[in-house]
Formats: sequence, C-alpha cells, structure tokens
Amino acid sequence: MTAVVLDESRSALTSWSTDRIAVTHLYLYDNVLAELSESVGGLPDLRVLDLAGNRLTDLPESLGRCGRLQYLYLHGNTLPRLPEAVRTLAGLVYLNVNRNPMPELPDWIGDLAALAELRAEATGLREIPAGIGRVSGLRELHLRDNALAVVPASIGELSDLRYLDLRGNALERVPAQLAGCRRLRQLDLRQNRLTGLDEVLVSLPVLEKLDLRWNGLDEFDPVVAELRGRGCLVHV
Repeated sequence: MTAVVLDESRSALTSWSTDRIAVTHLYLYDNVLAELSESVGGLPDLRVLDLAGNRLTDLPESLGRCGRLQYLYLHGNTLPRLPEAVRTLAGLVYLNVNRNPMPELPDWIGDLAALAELRAEATGLREIPAGIGRVSGLRELHLRDNALAVVPASIGELSDLRYLDLRGNALERVPAQLAGCRRLRQLDLRQNRLTGLDEVLVSLPVLEKLDLRWNGLDEFDPVVAELRGRGCLVHV
C-alpha cells in the first residue's frame, strides 16, 4: 500500500478533524490539542499516528476502529491513564506513553498481542501489571525514571525480550523473574537501590551488556567477574 501522509504537526492547532479516508500516516505532534476528533476513526488504513507533545487527557472511542494502526506516539501529553480506545488496537507494534502523569498501566495491556516495543518512561509508574506477561512478542521494554520497587513474576514470561531499561527506579534487588527472559541482551539497572547482585544475571545466556552504575555495588562482585569473563560488557 502506498503511504498517504498528512502532516499538520507544529501548526499551533487547538482542534483537528478530517474528511479524508485514505490517510496512512498522520502527524499531529507539537500542537495544543486538548482532544482528538472522533473523525480519526474514519481512517481505516491508518498505520502511524503521532500525537506527541499535545495536551490530551483521553482519546476518542472511535480510535479503536483503526484496526491497521501499528505505531502510536502519545508521549508528552497529560494522559492520566492509558485510554480504553487503545485496547482494541490488535495490530499495534509500538506504543510510546513517555512523560504522561500515568502512575499505572492497565492489566489489559496484555491484550496488545502484537506489541514489540513499549515505552513508559517518566510517568510516575509504581507497578507493572501482571498482564504484561501476555505480550509474548515484546522485544523492548523501556521503564526508566519511574518509582518501581518490584516487577511482577509474569515478566519472566517475556521469552522474546531483548532490551529492558529499568534505570532510575527504586529496585533493591535484581528481579529473579528475569531468569525466564532467555533472549535478553541488554539490561539497564543504573541508579536504583541495589545492594547486591543475583546469580539470575549469570543465567541469562545471551546477555551482552549490563549497566549497574550509581548503585554503590562492588566492582569485584563474583557475578560481575563471571559475566565479564564470558564477554558481557558490565558497567559498575
């Protein structure tokens, strides 16, 4: 399908609607939109929707009719929760909700079976829902600069996870649940409250990079030595 792009970003828009139906890529970022018109549901071929940097507090129910949507950018808005309209976007591959005042994610996040990359940085997130384990194809999970003290056991069900960013949280221990993430290649645990390391890190067979800086850990911890010995880049 040929891309049909509609770019009205950085136009100081306070409202928006369209009667076009063939749009595949819609860019409305960096405007002053407080709401999105229901007319977005009339874009059946929409694959990319960029709403970053607006003033949105919710999304219209009609968005759920955009069944071909794959990339949804919502970062830098004022969303207090993940809008219910997102739940039915079964083809969504990428979701970015960074920098929204969103202290929790719904358990139905697990309904987004096609999701490969989730970004929820600096949202005030206090916990990760158990439903995250149902997103079996998730490859990248970005959760830095939140208030996470624990992660759910279900994170170990993410067998295809390659990149996990937990920098700037409140973790005191390396999550033992990570043992199930057998394809994890990069793990960022900088700036947490870790007081020691766990053998679970050694059990990750393809781990290539581990960042532990700003935790006050021992450079000569045997776990660090073992990982470095097999070629893993470890920063302490």
